Amino acid sequence: MSAHRIRYELSAVRALVTGAASGIGRAAAERLARGGARVGINDLPGERLEQTVAQLQAEGLEVIAVPGDLADAECARGVGRQAVAAFGGLDYLINNAGAPLTRSPIPPDDLNALTDPFWDRILRVNLLSAFWVTQSVAAALRASKGAVVNTVSVAAFGGGASSTAYATAKAGLVGLTRELARGLAPDVRVNGIAPGYVNSPWECSFGDIHAAARDHVPLARVGEPADYADVIVYLCAGAAYVTGEVIPVCGGMRL
Repeated sequence: MSAHRIRYELSAVRALVTGAASGIGRAAAERLARGGARVGINDLPGERLEQTVAQLQAEGLEVIAVPGDLADAECARGVGRQAVAAFGGLDYLINNAGAPLTRSPIPPDDLNALTDPFWDRILRVNLLSAFWVTQSVAAALRASKGAVVNTVSVAAFGGGASSTAYATAKAGLVGLTRELARGLAPDVRVNGIAPGYVNSPWECSFGDIHAAARDHVPLARVGEPADYADVIVYLCAGAAYVTGEVIPVCGGMRL
């Protein structure tokens, strides 16, 4: 049975999705909104965020823009507080924001390319932002018995990434997912997904990922944003006895 035959009744749900103007984040925001949820869409301020929100609002979906650069701690916390204030609470948080900050992969033996400013920005965007936003909405999530889903990466488990810094940040996000699951239990479930190849705009180019997927991924294709959104929404709206887990969503590439 196609996963897209699954429907969720989410009319009372309030959600915040970070990094949601494109790719996995946008697909997750759409999936939630089409189920009836009110969704705060976060991304960097600018035209891409504005267009995304306008397009979804034009379809009658209940979405609002919550702009902000999550690499800044107070801005990240402000994004969380703004969403809670706008919706009068929060049920789901999807910490999806992330970036490689390089246009081509940095070889693991090129240690000199991993400058202090690069490390700082990588950790802020890909790891610390998830903590800051979650911290700011923890009380609201506890009140609603809500859920958090973090977008990690198969890079967290080794075997290649855009950079050592990125892989390390995502490995840290696996640890953060588990610790938040312990810290927010029993009221809030915290899980993650670990995407493999994604058919979406990405700053770092890995060459022909479609050819690579045909050769090395058992399902022989690149994952679409909707493939990842399906699992994210399930971890929010279902999976009532699952917490502290990071689920690889990669077509079997790690087999």
